[in-house]
Amino acid sequence: MTSAYVLNGPNLNLLGMREPLIYGKATLADVEHSCREVADELGWSLEFRQTNREGELVDWIQEAGEAQSAGEAVGVVLNAAAYTHTSIALHDAIAGSGARVIEVHISNVHRREPFRHLSYVSPVAAGIIVGLGVAGYPLALRALAA
Repeated sequence: MTSAYVLNGPNLNLLGMREPLIYGKATLADVEHSCREVADELGWSLEFRQTNREGELVDWIQEAGEAQSAGEAVGVVLNAAAYTHTSIALHDAIAGSGARVIEVHISNVHRREPFRHLSYVSPVAAGIIVGLGVAGYPLALRALAA
């Protein structure tokens, strides 16, 4: 069965508790549930993961790229969170692995602090969904299917 990867970076385990005026009240478990519904509809298995460690995200992107090359995965929905704005390693992992990545941000990062306007992920992402709340995740999965 073909897999889709949904990878989440630091502090996303705090969804629903952390700054609900910015990130909403949905939890990461809620996000996983909505993603599983879409994956089931599309006939895919889902690798849904969260980590606070940059190197682990790099490993998972490389894993997804290998699975995609083998025809076992369709790509990655990536919310790299704060690593979006700091991690050249994630940029290089995406570019080097060939993983098809849809970048997702729950908030509109362009309406926030200037340091959030820079993304090291965007130049190597196939697409970007910004500011639509957690509804961006299922949209990103559908984009991988298109």
